[in-house]
Parts: sequence; structure tokens; C-alpha cells
Amino acid sequence: MPVKKQILLTNDDGIRSPGLWSAARALSELGFVTVAAPEAQSSGAGRSMPAESPGVIREEWVEVGEKRWKVYAIAGSPAQAVDFALLELLEAPPDLVVAGINYGENVGSGVTVSGTIGAALEGAAHGIPALAVSLETESRYHLTYSEEVNFTCAAYFAAYFADKMLAGLSWQDLDLLKVEVPREATQQTPWRITRLSRTRYYVPQRPERRRRDLPTQLGYSTVLDPNIEKDSDVYVLRVEHKVAVTPLSLDLTSRTDLGRLERVMRDGSQG
Repeated sequence: MPVKKQILLTNDDGIRSPGLWSAARALSELGFVTVAAPEAQSSGAGRSMPAESPGVIREEWVEVGEKRWKVYAIAGSPAQAVDFALLELLEAPPDLVVAGINYGENVGSGVTVSGTIGAALEGAAHGIPALAVSLETESRYHLTYSEEVNFTCAAYFAAYFADKMLAGLSWQDLDLLKVEVPREATQQTPWRITRLSRTRYYVPQRPERRRRDLPTQLGYSTVLDPNIEKDSDVYVLRVEHKVAVTPLSLDLTSRTDLGRLERVMRDGSQG
């Protein structure tokens, strides 16, 4: 009898997120799913490792459909949730780390802000194949657990690409697969391999307050650059309304000519 695949599932919206549980249901058809996620909303945490995180791990039981799941709520960032799960909860490294399904798309140059991407990157840094899945939503849903958002189709694509990775998908410089699902997508919606757009998609807004010593938070708006690259995740998601699948690498090195750059920096000549 074949050994059941092991999947570690996390997110950045928190252990009670409906998106997390939609992913859990879909992924459970592919293997045994261990859920370890931040106990609180952690959007925007990136791959941070806050020194002040208590690191407490609390077992909880969640009703998902007709099943009861033992899950782990972790007092830490999404990336810390991955580390605690790998180092303390699992007896062996899983076959796949999945982060999501996120309320809101994670596209463009700001993806390093995303706790969803950060958690998947942390899994990839352990040498484990990683998948990050996000669903395009209106911004008013981003920090909620709204039941108005339907994750069914996003869960289908989470399982679809998880299955590809569990089957042994391996490619040069592919550490993480990032999947963005349009809000109106169906299971028949086409998908495309894309590059990460260099444009800034989420733009911070100047806060409105009477005095600078008063507490506030930065707001943001989404901006669709009219010159957006046609092979990018932003274009495919927002203009073509297709599922944007972006391979990401842990190697952040610029793709410039390193030898020429070194020569220029040494002798000052651009020639």
C-alpha cells in the first residue's frame, strides 16, 4: 500500500480563516494534511521572525464538513508557524508546504510583504516544495473572515497544482509556485505561467490624522498600471482574468551581467 503524502498547510489570515479550511478540505483528497497557522490575523507579516512572538502552540479542534480536525494555533508569524511545525510537530519533513488560501491577491513587486508568500518561502528554505495560493477579492474582505467569499474554485486550483508538485514537479530555480485565482474563476478558467510584475500593485496611502503622535495605520489602494507587462501575474489576473501561476526563486540575485558590473565598479568605466 503506497505511503500517504504529507502536506503542511498554513496561512497568514489565521487559524479560523474559511480560506484555510477550504484548502484543507481539497488537499485532504491528496494526502494527510497537518494544519499549523498563526493564532491571529497576520497579513503583511512577510517572512518575518518577530523576536517578541511567544511561540506558544495550542491544539484546537475544528469542524470541517463532517470531520473534526486537530489543528495547531501558533502564537507567531506565518513563517514562524512553518518553523514550529517542521521542528516540533512533524516527525519528518512533509512532501509539500502549502500557504493559503489568502483573502486577496498577492501580485507585483510587493509580494515580499505577504505573509502567505513568506510562509511558503520559509518552507522552500527548508528544501521542501512549496505552494502559495491567493484569491482575488475586494479590499474590504482582506482582513476579514467573511463568508461572502467563495473559496471553492480557488481550492480546486490549490489541489490541482499541489497534485502536480506532489507528483514530483521539479524545475531549475523553482522553489515556490505562486497561484493567483480570479474572483470570478471557474474550474474551466485557463491558467498561464507568468513572471512577477515589477509594478507596485498595492500603494500605501498617506494617513489622515490631526497629530503625528496619534496612533494610526497606513491605508492602501490597488493600482493597475496601464503599461503593465503582458506576461506578468498582474496582467494575467486582472486583465485576462486567468489563473496566474508564477514560479519564484529563493535566489534574489539580480539577473544583470555580474562580471560587467564588477568591472564597472572597479574601474569606473561603463564601456
